[in-house]
Amino acid sequence: MRALLSPESSSLYFTSINIVSRDPNPCRSRTSLYFLKRDGGCRLIRRKPRSTAVKAVLDSATIEELGLKESDMRNPAISSTYRRSMLPKPNQTVLEAQARICTGPTQTRPLSEEQAFKVLDTILRSVRGELKDEEQVSKAQIGAFFAGMTIRANSFPEETQWSEGERRAMNLFWPLLLRALPPDVIFIADPEGSIMGLGNSVGPQFIGNGTTEMRLVGALREILAGGHLGYEEVQGVLKDVLPLKFEDGKSTGVSESLLSAFLIGQRMNRETDRKLKAYCLAFDDELGPAPVADVSSLTHYGEPYDGNTRFFRSTLFVAAVRSCYGESSLLHGVEWMPPKGGVTEEQMLNFMGANTNLSLHQAKELIEDEEVGFAYISQHEARPSLYSLIGLREHIKKRPPLATTEKVQQFIRAKGKESIVAGFYHEGYEEPLLMLMKRRGVHSGLVVKGEEGALSMTTRLRSASTSKGFPVNYCSGFRSVGTETACKEDGVSHQSFRLEVNAMDYDFEPTDTPRTDRSNIELGLAALHGQKGPAYDRIVLNAGIVDHLLGCDGAEDVTIALDRAREAIDSGKALKKLLNYIKVSHKLK
Repeated sequence: MRALLSPESSSLYFTSINIVSRDPNPCRSRTSLYFLKRDGGCRLIRRKPRSTAVKAVLDSATIEELGLKESDMRNPAISSTYRRSMLPKPNQTVLEAQARICTGPTQTRPLSEEQAFKVLDTILRSVRGELKDEEQVSKAQIGAFFAGMTIRANSFPEETQWSEGERRAMNLFWPLLLRALPPDVIFIADPEGSIMGLGNSVGPQFIGNGTTEMRLVGALREILAGGHLGYEEVQGVLKDVLPLKFEDGKSTGVSESLLSAFLIGQRMNRETDRKLKAYCLAFDDELGPAPVADVSSLTHYGEPYDGNTRFFRSTLFVAAVRSCYGESSLLHGVEWMPPKGGVTEEQMLNFMGANTNLSLHQAKELIEDEEVGFAYISQHEARPSLYSLIGLREHIKKRPPLATTEKVQQFIRAKGKESIVAGFYHEGYEEPLLMLMKRRGVHSGLVVKGEEGALSMTTRLRSASTSKGFPVNYCSGFRSVGTETACKEDGVSHQSFRLEVNAMDYDFEPTDTPRTDRSNIELGLAALHGQKGPAYDRIVLNAGIVDHLLGCDGAEDVTIALDRAREAIDSGKALKKLLNYIKVSHKLK
C-alpha cells in the first residue's frame, strides 16, 4: 500500500502498490553478526556474550583509542544497574499504595481496610524513627500519599473517594499521626481542618517557611481542593523551587513533602493546556538561547524518558538510518528514570562507548557533521533543574506532568525545517502533545502510539482482544502547507492526519516484537549490519513511515521512503554513521 497526504485535504487515501523485497546479502545470516571490512567485503563474527558485545562493534584499536574499559560496559538489558546508588530507595509498602491512589479520578483504586491499616502504621512508625534505611518512608512519599488522599476526599467522584476501610483506618491513626507528623504534612492531609473532623488548626494556619514555600503552599491550597493553576502560577512555582539542592541526600531548600504533593496533585487533577504549556516552556532559557544548527531539516525525537522494559527500542538506529539521506535527528533523555526505569538511548550509547556528556553546542556540531548527522543530548546537560527531580519522581511513583512535556523540547534549533515526534500511551494525550508541538512553532509534528508508549511502531499482528483506546501504531499529526514558516501563531495552514499504520499493507511479514531480555544493542547492530528480521523491519518501518508522514523531501511516495531506509542499512552507511558518532563524540572540545 502507498499512503499519500492529499494537498487539498486533511484526510488520507490509499492506493495499492507492490513492494519488491530485496534479496539479503549472501554473506549475512540470521545466526551470526557480520562486520564490514574496509575493502567492502565482510567477515564473520560469531555471537559473543552481551557483556562483550561492544567489542563486536569497535575494533581493539578504537577501544584503546577511546580509553574504554570492559568494566564500564554495563548492559542496558539489565537497566536497573543504571539507577544511581546515591538515591535513597522508597518504602515499598507505601509505594504500592501510591500506585493505587495517586492517579486520576477514574483510575484510582481505593485501599482495603487491611491495606490502609498497614500503610498508615508504616508511616507512623517511620516518622517516630522506628524504621531504618530502606524501610523508612521518605518525606516525598508521605507528601504524595496524603495529597492523593486529600484530593480524593475533596474532588473525586464517589466511587474513587475513600473506601469505608480507608476511613476506619484514618479515624484510628489520625490522632496518633497528628502528634507525630510535621506541620507541612498535616497541612497536606487536612488543609482546611475539615477532612478529619478533629478541629485541626494546623492546616488552615500553615503558610510555609520563607517566600518560596509560601508561594508553593498558596498554590497547593488550590490543587488540594481539586482546582487548576494558571500558566504564570505554575511557571512561578517551578522556577522558585528548582533546581533542588541536596546535602547528605536531603533537600536543603523547599519541603520535599510540599513539592511532591504539588507534582502528583497536578497529575491527579488532570493536565490542562495552560498547565502543560507552563511545564513545557518553564526552563527554555535555563542555559540561554538554543544553538542553531546549519542543517536543512531537524527532527526532535521525544521518547518516554523512563525507557522500555519489554520491547525493542529502535529510535537510536532509526536516527542513524535517516542521517544517511540528510534527515538530521536530535534525541534526548536520561540514563535512568522512574517509574519504569527501562532501557534508554543514553544507556545504549554509554554501553557502546559514546560520550553522553555533550553540551548543546557539541551536539550541534555532531548534527552539522556530514559524517554523523544526528546527536543525543542528556537532560542533565540540557535542563539541570528538571534533572534534579529524578530522585523525587521515583518517590511519588506516578508520572508527573513533566513526563509529558519533557518529550516536546527543542534543545537545538535548525536553520531549515523542524519537526517533533513523540510517543504516547494513554488516550487523551495525543492532542495536548500536538498542541505543544504547534506552540513550539515546528513545521510538522507527529505523535505515535508505539509499543510501551514509545516511538517504535511494530510489525506484529494486532491482538484481536485489543478494544480499549487507540491501537499500537496509531499516528496523529500535522504538517505545514506551502512555503510559509510555522513559527507564527496565526496565518499558518496546517494539514492534519490520523491513521493506523498496518505494516502488512507495506509488505512486511508479521513478526513478534523482540524483547529487551535480548540486548537492544545486539538486535539493533545486527540489523544495521543487514541481518534481516524483526529488528531490521522495525527500523525500516519507523524510518520510512516517519519520513513520509512528516513530509520530508523525497518521501512523498512511501515506497521510496521505505526503500531508501533499506538502502541506508544494506549499503553499510547507517552502521558507519553510528560508529562515526561514537568516535567523534569523544573528540569534540
